[in-house]
Amino acid sequence: MIGFEPTEEQVALQDMAHKFAANEIRPKASEYDRTGAFPAEIFKKAFDLGLMTGFVPEAYGGLGLCSLDACIIEEELGWGCSGIATSMTANGLALTPILLAGTEEQKREFVEPFTKVLQYASFCLTEPGAGSDAGGIATTAKKDGDVYVLNGRKCFITNGTYASQYTVFASTDRSKGHKGLSAFVVPRSLPGVSPGKKEDKMGQRASDTSDVLLEEVRIPAANLLGKEGDGFKIAMKTLDYARPTVAAMSVGVARAAFELAMQYSKERVQFGVPIAMNQAIHFMLADMAMDIEAARLLTYKGAWLLDQGKRNTKESSFAKAFAADLAMRVTTDAVQIYGGYGYMRDYPVEKLMRDAKLLQIYEGTSQIQRLVIAKEIMMR
Repeated sequence: MIGFEPTEEQVALQDMAHKFAANEIRPKASEYDRTGAFPAEIFKKAFDLGLMTGFVPEAYGGLGLCSLDACIIEEELGWGCSGIATSMTANGLALTPILLAGTEEQKREFVEPFTKVLQYASFCLTEPGAGSDAGGIATTAKKDGDVYVLNGRKCFITNGTYASQYTVFASTDRSKGHKGLSAFVVPRSLPGVSPGKKEDKMGQRASDTSDVLLEEVRIPAANLLGKEGDGFKIAMKTLDYARPTVAAMSVGVARAAFELAMQYSKERVQFGVPIAMNQAIHFMLADMAMDIEAARLLTYKGAWLLDQGKRNTKESSFAKAFAADLAMRVTTDAVQIYGGYGYMRDYPVEKLMRDAKLLQIYEGTSQIQRLVIAKEIMMR
């Protein structure tokens, strides 16, 4: 009934992603973290390998990978650098609403080009006054004949500075709260669309994060995804797809910290023996290993349900909350095992700790995940 053996194809995908992370991402991760520069050369290599288009169905030029395949890849990319991995996978977040709710013509026009040449798309939901509360979105979309006029400001947008296309959630009827939200595809080339402030982040500094400004932007009515008022439903369904991959990235970050802590504990000698010989360190490492395995299994179940065509809202929130909290805990303990050296930028675990914090915040905070879970279990 239950099997845990990956297919030959999944083993090959994992091996390819791991080699890419080890050879292309890790050697340059600390430099991109220090400078905050956009790692375009890494993304070009990833695109050429299909690592940025795997989620797109074959009919539109992608690899047609399932959600479980994507999670297997994402763990390895997160192991390499979660900042770089976040920007690598942002196209998936931005284009999934189109794949879920778009017409055939919209998929051809707004998804297929991203498989032909490297370019970036951004998912624009969050605003200065509307993070967890999507019903507070102030960006408006007013119908004017055969166009919509968009006005507003989005914030904390991954790849916002570099995107050529935005998936924007705006209110077509503010009196209805979240039920008045609608989703639109907004090309960067339109007058009135511009990136705003680039954020200077604590962690995941290799990932571009910026505002996106919309000032009297006129877009064709044909760029509306689904119907007016479908925006919240589209956004939540998209997050059901995205959260297992964020969980997988969290597992990768935690695994990297665990491996480094294990190695260091065997090399660091105190009182005449490696600190790995101390029971206190034993227990920390054992808890890390146990929780990483648990997080991975939760992640796989959330992805598997999607691949079976089943609803995974509860399970994707299980995975995202547990794995993100785990990544923060494991990276913090890794710094502790390193002691004073762990706090220094000459050693890799402090970066992992800074990177891990964002995993508890984006695509639904750990607290919001618990609200989602509570609602799901109370409905039964």
